[in-house]
Amino acid sequence: MKYLHRYLVLLIVVLFFGLGNEVVKAQEAPVDYVNPFTGTQQRAASKQGWGNGETYPGAVVPWGMVSVSPTTDLTSPSGYIHNNPWLYGFGHTHLSGTGCADLGSALMMPSTGDVHTTLDGFRSKYGNEEATPGYYKTVLKPSGIVAEMTATTRSGISKYTFPAGNGDHDIILDASFTVSGAMMPALGHIRIVSPTEMEGWTQSGDFCSGSKRPRQTQKTYFVAEFSKPADSYGTWNGSDKSDMKVQSGRHVGAYFRYNGSREQTVMVKVGVSYVSIANARMNLNAEQSGWNFNGVKEAAHDKWNHELSRIDVEGGTKAEKTIFYTGLYHMLLQPNVFSDVNGDYLVMGHNGVARARGYTHYTVYSLWDTYRDEHPFLTLFYPSKQVGMVKSMLAMYKENGWLPKWELAGGESYVMVGDPAVSVIADTYMDGLRDFDTKLAYQAMIHESTDTSTVNVIRPGLKEYLDDHYVPVHTKNVWGSMSTTLEYDFADYALSRFAKALGHDQDAQKFYARSMYYKNLWDPSTGFLCPKNADGSWYSPFDPTTSKVNEPGFVEGNAWNYLFFVPHDPHGLAKLMGGDNVYVRRLQESVDKGYFVMWNEPDMAYPYLFTYFKGESWRTQKAVRETMVQDFTPDADGLPGNDDCGVTSGWYVFSALGFYPADPASGEFRLGSPMFKKVTIHLDQDYYDGKTLTIEADHASDKNIYVKSVDLNGKTYNKPFITYKDIENGGTIRFQMTDRPDKKR
Repeated sequence: MKYLHRYLVLLIVVLFFGLGNEVVKAQEAPVDYVNPFTGTQQRAASKQGWGNGETYPGAVVPWGMVSVSPTTDLTSPSGYIHNNPWLYGFGHTHLSGTGCADLGSALMMPSTGDVHTTLDGFRSKYGNEEATPGYYKTVLKPSGIVAEMTATTRSGISKYTFPAGNGDHDIILDASFTVSGAMMPALGHIRIVSPTEMEGWTQSGDFCSGSKRPRQTQKTYFVAEFSKPADSYGTWNGSDKSDMKVQSGRHVGAYFRYNGSREQTVMVKVGVSYVSIANARMNLNAEQSGWNFNGVKEAAHDKWNHELSRIDVEGGTKAEKTIFYTGLYHMLLQPNVFSDVNGDYLVMGHNGVARARGYTHYTVYSLWDTYRDEHPFLTLFYPSKQVGMVKSMLAMYKENGWLPKWELAGGESYVMVGDPAVSVIADTYMDGLRDFDTKLAYQAMIHESTDTSTVNVIRPGLKEYLDDHYVPVHTKNVWGSMSTTLEYDFADYALSRFAKALGHDQDAQKFYARSMYYKNLWDPSTGFLCPKNADGSWYSPFDPTTSKVNEPGFVEGNAWNYLFFVPHDPHGLAKLMGGDNVYVRRLQESVDKGYFVMWNEPDMAYPYLFTYFKGESWRTQKAVRETMVQDFTPDADGLPGNDDCGVTSGWYVFSALGFYPADPASGEFRLGSPMFKKVTIHLDQDYYDGKTLTIEADHASDKNIYVKSVDLNGKTYNKPFITYKDIENGGTIRFQMTDRPDKKR
């Protein structure tokens, strides 16, 4: 017996010291590295005034329709700026990383004392914020109210713990609030159903439109259920409070009051729909049948960990893992689920209700941004979601005759330029996902790339583009003629690849020829791609180094920002410049002199363009790693600019893995400098043959940023890119890393 005792003691000692932290503390899961506050504050040294990440810290599940998040800023697109002094309430729908504001609907706020009906009246100081994926908590001051919230896909639940004293306890729902300032106060409707329930809707919209076009608006319907019956309740219209149960107008809301003589906790469940109040109630009942706040919180946590665990990383610092998994978290926020639990969704133009059958319908398509890396990433690693998103895009085409450009809640804002949906769908198909109506997709692409018989809302200036082989400056309804030309060129290239894959060879040749129109904007006297007038003369004045980003001809950039935006033909552009050496030298100049702005969409792929030229890949490795270190941190100001629905985060996530879709319609991913010593990607077995893709970077560190050699499944691999097949077939990619650049690779 004493020998057994000694054996057990020895075994415990070995386990304790041999396994280290695994005995003392469970290994951290991917979800534990996420910091939802990242991107919520502007960096003090933000370049060119691009602003903060415009993310929000509130509770949401992957791709969730509902996000319960604090509103601390009335002008921020997400409704939240970190460390702003006032908290105005908790909205239930939000955009992440966008440059324009919308949603923020069903704003709820707990308070004590007198009932106030204005934002300035019921706002509060706050502190002690906490946020993890699917959960948010703060303490209001000086009331001491503890506010916690979590979410399901189409509903949220908040828990308000009121201290005793300080007057009665109130829960206010402002039905006329939206973060779209141009709509405030918004039209709203609210009805008190019973002492434990209220319902209504809030109108929001005007996304990025101002006075440029008719307002696009939508209604967010909600049903709120309370865990305790109110001792009293009422509504307001303007500044007038009333015991009426129904109010409609531009400054309406309702409140429930509870006796404040003792400490108490009140929970509120809110179901949301863009179809109807009845559907909001249906969503709520389907996703939250009881009052289990902790259960919902744990389920949200588990959903996030499940999705984030698609990619397991080893090595690297805690900060690097935090940036990586927070970036992946931001990538999985949008597009959002738009269909209700029964499949109902609001059709494009809001001309009725349709039902998604056999797929989930999505909304929030920031395609000028997300076609560059977000959708290629989803295609590779979350293919079932990407297929649903493509099916949603094709449904939009059937409903209003056009593929989406910047769609939001069944409305088209037409924001930004180009025809980005073509690239998304073509890339999805070229990368092996074909479970959608390819005939309809091709019809849609041909329609908007050839139709000049009517107002082409997706490709304004198309007639001029086809006649002149570029879009002239001051073409009607065109923003940034040169930028638009380059975007049309890339869309035509993507369409040519799709046509070729479908067997339409003549179309493929025609659209590829159109993709070369960029050459008509090359000005050898300046050495830049330049805006051109309708008569063929160059637009003047021309300043390639101007800090102004929307000068005639350009969209969110200048001539340097757009100089290399020909990702489908870098060698052709190099020939115009005077040869490969000139191209490489000028590309390096753009990096060295700060002309390359990583978070500006046309620039994002620039560090990877070196890989198209023999012996220059080391420049990519250096530029990528330096950008990752300089422009990203795990803190609130950790994003260098707008996250734009995950695309800025996507650049970091791809780069940390060691490859990037510099040409997002090619099926190729240019190799860079992997950050982590080992990454295991669990591939979707319903779509791909491979089970896992393992990326190993031997000796990777903050100094060993250069690639010495690459092996693919044990065989030497000398190409500067991998294909989607290499990824989807699984296996092992092994990088040998070093601190010295290899100028022969």
